[in-house]
Amino acid sequence: MYRTVVVVPLAALSLFISTTCFPSPTLAADVLVVADSQLRPAMEIISGIRKSAGSSLKIISPEEAKRGLKGAVEREGARVVVALGKEALSEAMALPAHIPVIFDMIVTPPVITRPNTTGFYLATPVREYTELVRKHLHSIRQVSVVGTRDQLSLLGKGEAASYAVRDTSEFVSAVRKVESADAILLLPDTSVLTSAALDEAYLLSFRKGIPLLGVSERNVREGALVALVVDMVNVGKLIGDAASKALKGVNIGQFPPSPPRKFDIYLNTATARRMKIDIPDEMVRMAKRVYP
Repeated sequence: MYRTVVVVPLAALSLFISTTCFPSPTLAADVLVVADSQLRPAMEIISGIRKSAGSSLKIISPEEAKRGLKGAVEREGARVVVALGKEALSEAMALPAHIPVIFDMIVTPPVITRPNTTGFYLATPVREYTELVRKHLHSIRQVSVVGTRDQLSLLGKGEAASYAVRDTSEFVSAVRKVESADAILLLPDTSVLTSAALDEAYLLSFRKGIPLLGVSERNVREGALVALVVDMVNVGKLIGDAASKALKGVNIGQFPPSPPRKFDIYLNTATARRMKIDIPDEMVRMAKRVYP
Protein backbone atom coordinates (compact mmCIF):
# COMPACT_ATOMS: atom_id res chain seq x y z
CA MET A 1 0.00 0.00 0.00
CA TYR A 2 1.30 3.39 -1.00
CA ARG A 3 0.83 6.55 1.05
CA THR A 4 0.84 10.06 -0.38
CA VAL A 5 2.95 12.49 1.52
CA VAL A 6 2.22 16.18 1.02
CA VAL A 7 5.08 18.50 1.78
CA VAL A 8 3.88 21.91 2.92
CA PRO A 9 6.43 24.73 2.96
CA LEU A 10 7.00 26.14 6.41
CA ALA A 11 5.97 29.67 5.37
CA ALA A 12 2.65 28.42 3.99
CA LEU A 13 2.01 26.38 7.13
CA SER A 14 2.65 29.41 9.30
CA LEU A 15 0.23 31.50 7.23
CA PHE A 16 -2.43 28.77 7.51
CA ILE A 17 -2.11 28.58 11.27
CA SER A 18 -2.17 32.34 11.76
CA THR A 19 -5.25 32.92 9.60
CA THR A 20 -7.31 29.97 10.81
CA CYS A 21 -6.36 29.51 14.42
CA PHE A 22 -5.62 33.14 15.20
CA PRO A 23 -7.80 35.43 13.01
CA SER A 24 -6.48 38.91 12.28
CA PRO A 25 -7.99 41.65 14.46
CA THR A 26 -10.36 44.13 12.82
CA LEU A 27 -8.57 47.19 11.54
CA ALA A 28 -9.06 50.14 13.87
CA ALA A 29 -11.06 53.20 12.80
CA ASP A 30 -9.59 56.51 13.93
CA VAL A 31 -12.92 58.31 13.46
CA LEU A 32 -16.26 56.84 14.56
CA VAL A 33 -19.31 58.51 13.00
CA VAL A 34 -22.71 58.15 14.63
CA ALA A 35 -25.28 58.83 11.92
CA ASP A 36 -28.41 57.55 10.20
CA SER A 37 -26.98 56.31 6.92
CA GLN A 38 -30.49 56.34 5.38
CA LEU A 39 -30.50 60.13 5.40
CA ARG A 40 -29.06 61.77 2.32
CA PRO A 41 -27.67 64.83 4.17
CA ALA A 42 -25.81 62.51 6.55
CA MET A 43 -24.23 60.59 3.69
CA GLU A 44 -23.23 63.83 1.95
CA ILE A 45 -21.53 64.99 5.15
CA ILE A 46 -19.76 61.65 5.51
CA SER A 47 -18.49 61.86 1.93
CA GLY A 48 -17.00 65.25 2.79
CA ILE A 49 -15.38 63.84 5.93
CA ARG A 50 -13.77 61.09 3.87
CA LYS A 51 -12.34 63.68 1.48
CA SER A 52 -10.62 65.77 4.14
CA ALA A 53 -9.99 63.66 7.24
CA GLY A 54 -7.39 61.35 5.68
CA SER A 55 -8.11 58.75 8.40
CA SER A 56 -9.92 55.43 8.70
CA LEU A 57 -13.63 55.87 9.40
CA LYS A 58 -16.44 53.67 10.73
CA ILE A 59 -20.17 54.48 10.73
CA ILE A 60 -22.65 53.24 13.32
CA SER A 61 -26.34 54.13 13.71
CA PRO A 62 -27.79 56.10 16.64
CA GLU A 63 -29.54 52.87 17.67
CA GLU A 64 -26.18 51.09 17.89
CA ALA A 65 -24.80 54.02 19.88
CA LYS A 66 -27.66 53.71 22.38
CA ARG A 67 -26.65 50.10 22.99
CA GLY A 68 -23.20 51.26 24.05
CA LEU A 69 -21.25 54.01 22.33
CA LYS A 70 -18.32 53.78 24.73
CA GLY A 71 -17.99 50.07 23.95
CA ALA A 72 -18.09 50.77 20.21
CA VAL A 73 -15.34 53.38 20.60
CA GLU A 74 -13.20 50.88 22.49
CA ARG A 75 -13.79 48.05 19.99
CA GLU A 76 -12.85 50.24 17.05
CA GLY A 77 -9.98 51.95 18.81
CA ALA A 78 -11.58 55.22 17.71
CA ARG A 79 -9.84 58.43 18.75
CA VAL A 80 -12.49 60.90 17.56
CA VAL A 81 -16.30 60.68 17.52
CA VAL A 82 -18.47 62.59 15.04
CA ALA A 83 -22.12 62.88 16.11
CA LEU A 84 -24.62 63.77 13.36
CA GLY A 85 -28.00 64.73 14.78
CA LYS A 86 -29.51 65.32 18.23
CA GLU A 87 -29.76 61.63 19.16
CA ALA A 88 -26.17 60.98 18.21
CA LEU A 89 -24.96 64.04 20.13
CA SER A 90 -26.94 63.01 23.21
CA GLU A 91 -25.10 59.69 23.30
CA ALA A 92 -21.71 61.27 22.59
CA MET A 93 -22.06 63.69 25.51
CA ALA A 94 -21.73 60.76 27.92
CA LEU A 95 -18.31 59.69 26.57
CA PRO A 96 -15.16 60.20 28.67
CA ALA A 97 -13.83 63.74 28.30
CA HIS A 98 -10.56 62.64 26.69
CA ILE A 99 -12.45 61.56 23.54
CA PRO A 100 -12.93 64.51 21.14
CA VAL A 101 -16.52 64.94 19.92
CA ILE A 102 -17.53 66.91 16.80
CA PHE A 103 -21.23 67.42 16.08
CA ASP A 104 -23.43 68.52 13.18
CA MET A 105 -26.89 68.12 11.60
CA ILE A 106 -28.28 70.41 14.28
CA VAL A 107 -29.99 73.63 13.18
CA THR A 108 -28.59 75.77 15.99
CA PRO A 109 -25.99 74.65 18.54
CA PRO A 110 -27.09 73.51 22.00
CA VAL A 111 -25.38 74.68 25.16
CA ILE A 112 -22.32 72.45 25.51
CA THR A 113 -20.55 72.07 28.87
CA ARG A 114 -18.56 68.96 27.96
CA PRO A 115 -14.86 69.71 27.31
CA ASN A 116 -13.09 68.61 24.12
CA THR A 117 -16.27 69.21 22.11
CA THR A 118 -17.08 71.42 19.15
CA GLY A 119 -19.17 71.31 16.01
CA PHE A 120 -21.01 73.04 13.22
CA TYR A 121 -24.66 73.98 12.81
CA LEU A 122 -26.89 74.18 9.77
CA ALA A 123 -28.66 77.53 10.17
CA THR A 124 -27.60 80.18 7.66
CA PRO A 125 -26.45 83.47 9.25
CA VAL A 126 -28.42 86.58 8.34
CA ARG A 127 -25.31 88.23 6.91
CA GLU A 128 -25.15 85.61 4.13
CA TYR A 129 -28.58 86.75 2.93
CA THR A 130 -27.88 90.45 3.33
CA GLU A 131 -24.65 90.11 1.33
CA LEU A 132 -26.44 88.15 -1.40
CA VAL A 133 -29.15 90.80 -1.58
CA ARG A 134 -26.61 93.64 -1.64
CA LYS A 135 -24.64 92.08 -4.49
CA HIS A 136 -27.45 90.86 -6.71
CA LEU A 137 -30.94 92.04 -5.72
CA HIS A 138 -30.59 95.80 -5.84
CA SER A 139 -34.32 96.50 -5.62
CA ILE A 140 -34.31 95.00 -2.10
CA ARG A 141 -32.86 97.63 0.22
CA GLN A 142 -34.40 96.73 3.57
CA VAL A 143 -34.81 93.21 4.97
CA SER A 144 -36.84 92.37 8.07
CA VAL A 145 -35.95 89.18 9.94
CA VAL A 146 -38.50 86.99 11.72
CA GLY A 147 -37.38 84.29 14.16
CA THR A 148 -37.15 83.22 17.77
CA ARG A 149 -35.17 85.37 20.18
CA ASP A 150 -32.41 82.76 20.48
CA GLN A 151 -32.06 82.49 16.70
CA LEU A 152 -31.98 86.25 16.27
CA SER A 153 -29.23 86.47 18.89
CA LEU A 154 -27.19 83.71 17.23
CA LEU A 155 -27.80 84.43 13.54
CA GLY A 156 -28.84 88.08 13.38
CA LYS A 157 -25.96 90.01 14.93
CA GLY A 158 -27.74 93.30 14.26
CA GLU A 159 -27.69 92.82 10.50
CA ALA A 160 -31.30 93.91 9.94
CA ALA A 161 -34.59 94.95 11.56
CA SER A 162 -36.02 91.98 13.44
CA TYR A 163 -39.19 90.54 14.93
CA ALA A 164 -38.82 88.06 17.81
CA VAL A 165 -41.56 85.41 17.90
CA ARG A 166 -42.31 82.47 20.18
CA ASP A 167 -44.85 80.42 18.22
CA THR A 168 -46.75 80.10 14.95
CA SER A 169 -49.37 82.67 15.96
CA GLU A 170 -46.73 85.33 16.69
CA PHE A 171 -44.90 84.38 13.49
CA VAL A 172 -47.95 85.00 11.30
CA SER A 173 -48.71 88.19 13.23
CA ALA A 174 -45.16 89.46 12.65
CA VAL A 175 -45.35 88.80 8.90
CA ARG A 176 -48.66 90.63 8.86
CA LYS A 177 -47.11 93.66 10.61
CA VAL A 178 -44.22 94.08 8.16
CA GLU A 179 -45.04 96.94 5.79
CA SER A 180 -41.94 98.99 5.01
CA ALA A 181 -39.45 96.21 4.31
CA ASP A 182 -38.55 95.05 0.81
CA ALA A 183 -38.18 91.41 1.90
CA ILE A 184 -38.85 89.19 4.93
CA LEU A 185 -36.17 86.71 5.98
CA LEU A 186 -37.33 83.61 7.84
CA LEU A 187 -35.11 81.89 10.41
CA PRO A 188 -35.30 78.10 10.76
CA ASP A 189 -37.43 76.68 13.56
CA THR A 190 -39.72 73.74 12.81
CA SER A 191 -41.94 74.57 15.78
CA VAL A 192 -42.61 78.01 14.26
CA LEU A 193 -42.42 77.35 10.52
CA THR A 194 -45.22 74.80 10.34
CA SER A 195 -46.92 74.06 7.01
CA ALA A 196 -50.04 75.98 8.04
CA ALA A 197 -48.03 79.00 9.25
CA LEU A 198 -45.96 79.05 6.05
CA ASP A 199 -49.08 78.85 3.87
CA GLU A 200 -50.39 81.94 5.65
CA ALA A 201 -47.02 83.66 5.27
CA TYR A 202 -46.92 82.96 1.49
CA LEU A 203 -50.42 84.39 1.14
CA LEU A 204 -49.50 87.55 3.07
CA SER A 205 -46.28 87.85 1.09
CA PHE A 206 -48.07 87.89 -2.26
CA ARG A 207 -50.80 90.23 -1.02
CA LYS A 208 -48.23 92.75 0.23
CA GLY A 209 -45.81 92.27 -2.66
CA ILE A 210 -43.03 91.60 -0.14
CA PRO A 211 -41.03 88.45 -0.97
CA LEU A 212 -40.03 85.85 1.58
CA LEU A 213 -36.42 84.72 1.83
CA GLY A 214 -36.74 81.08 2.85
CA VAL A 215 -34.66 78.49 4.66
CA SER A 216 -35.04 75.51 2.31
CA GLU A 217 -35.48 74.41 -1.29
CA ARG A 218 -39.06 73.49 -0.39
CA ASN A 219 -39.77 77.08 0.68
CA VAL A 220 -38.61 78.29 -2.73
CA ARG A 221 -40.65 75.68 -4.55
CA GLU A 222 -43.73 76.81 -2.59
CA GLY A 223 -43.26 80.53 -3.30
CA ALA A 224 -40.31 82.07 -1.44
CA LEU A 225 -38.05 84.17 -3.66
CA VAL A 226 -34.70 82.64 -2.68
CA ALA A 227 -33.08 80.34 -0.14
CA LEU A 228 -29.48 79.68 0.80
CA VAL A 229 -29.16 76.00 1.65
CA VAL A 230 -26.10 74.50 3.31
CA ASP A 231 -23.66 72.55 1.11
CA MET A 232 -23.48 69.33 3.13
CA VAL A 233 -20.35 67.96 1.45
CA ASN A 234 -18.49 71.13 2.38
CA VAL A 235 -19.72 70.77 5.97
CA GLY A 236 -18.23 67.27 5.95
CA LYS A 237 -14.89 68.68 4.84
CA LEU A 238 -14.95 71.13 7.76
CA ILE A 239 -15.66 68.27 10.15
CA GLY A 240 -12.86 66.24 8.58
CA ASP A 241 -10.44 69.13 9.08
CA ALA A 242 -11.48 69.39 12.73
CA ALA A 243 -11.08 65.62 13.17
CA SER A 244 -7.57 65.79 11.71
CA LYS A 245 -6.64 68.47 14.25
CA ALA A 246 -8.06 66.37 17.08
CA LEU A 247 -6.07 63.32 15.92
CA LYS A 248 -2.92 65.44 16.11
CA GLY A 249 -3.64 66.25 19.75
CA VAL A 250 -5.26 69.67 19.32
CA ASN A 251 -7.90 70.45 21.95
CA ILE A 252 -10.90 71.11 19.70
CA GLY A 253 -12.90 72.39 22.67
CA GLN A 254 -11.15 75.73 22.22
CA PHE A 255 -13.05 76.28 18.96
CA PRO A 256 -16.66 77.43 19.44
CA PRO A 257 -19.42 75.89 17.30
CA SER A 258 -19.57 77.65 13.95
CA PRO A 259 -21.99 78.09 11.04
CA PRO A 260 -21.53 76.61 7.58
CA ARG A 261 -19.43 78.47 5.02
CA LYS A 262 -20.74 77.34 1.64
CA PHE A 263 -24.31 77.42 0.36
CA ASP A 264 -26.42 76.44 -2.63
CA ILE A 265 -28.78 79.05 -4.06
CA TYR A 266 -32.38 78.18 -4.97
CA LEU A 267 -34.50 80.71 -6.87
CA ASN A 268 -38.15 81.17 -7.80
CA THR A 269 -38.30 83.33 -10.92
CA ALA A 270 -42.11 83.26 -11.01
CA THR A 271 -42.18 84.96 -7.61
CA ALA A 272 -39.60 87.49 -8.84
CA ARG A 273 -41.70 88.36 -11.88
CA ARG A 274 -44.89 88.65 -9.85
CA MET A 275 -43.19 91.05 -7.42
CA LYS A 276 -41.29 92.91 -10.14
CA ILE A 277 -37.88 91.94 -8.76
CA ASP A 278 -35.06 91.83 -11.27
CA ILE A 279 -32.81 88.78 -10.89
CA PRO A 280 -29.56 89.20 -12.84
CA ASP A 281 -28.40 86.44 -15.17
CA GLU A 282 -25.30 85.95 -13.04
CA MET A 283 -27.43 84.97 -10.04
CA VAL A 284 -29.51 82.60 -12.16
CA ARG A 285 -26.31 80.90 -13.32
CA MET A 286 -25.13 80.61 -9.72
CA ALA A 287 -28.34 78.89 -8.62
CA LYS A 288 -28.35 75.16 -8.04
CA ARG A 289 -31.99 75.07 -9.11
CA VAL A 290 -34.48 77.59 -10.46
CA TYR A 291 -38.25 77.24 -9.96
CA PRO A 292 -40.71 76.91 -11.52
